[in-house]
Amino acid sequence: MDAATRAMLNASENLLVDETSREELASLNEEQAIALEGRIRRLRDKYVSIYRRNASAAVEEHGGRGRARLENARALRKAEAFERALSQVSRRVSVLARQSAAELRAERLAMARAARQRDWPGSGDMVPRQARRAHAAPAGPDAPAAPAGERALRNPATERERAQALASGARRQAKRDTKRTPR
Repeated sequence: MDAATRAMLNASENLLVDETSREELASLNEEQAIALEGRIRRLRDKYVSIYRRNASAAVEEHGGRGRARLENARALRKAEAFERALSQVSRRVSVLARQSAAELRAERLAMARAARQRDWPGSGDMVPRQARRAHAAPAGPDAPAAPAGERALRNPATERERAQALASGARRQAKRDTKRTPR
């Protein structure tokens, strides 16, 4: 940020902009970065609002908000400064969010692997090896790929089949209803 824009900011605004340096952002965790992003967004919105309000008040005098910009340059420069600071913090928040999402995903996968039930037939030590082999699905390139878990019950193909069955049943019932004559 240039010195002229820095001179326009008050002390608390300068401290807030200083918090967006690379070193400062690197030391923040995700919650702190989100809080900083909120504070900067509020200031940016404040100065954008001031700029638009002052410019719209000068429309009659100048003939447009763009022509009134010269008198309103201070609010515009502050809004742009906070926009730049907001973009830096938002970038850091997105990096931290991606990292925490990856960590959470890895943690959930580890929990799912640890919580896998071993007492189901064919999946654990409770069933002898011969019985497991007898109940095992055929292997090889010709074996159908059976979906596991939730995918086994719900997928687009099965949902379509369900919808077709419901629709054909409804058509059949409607056909019966129209054939009946009221007595």
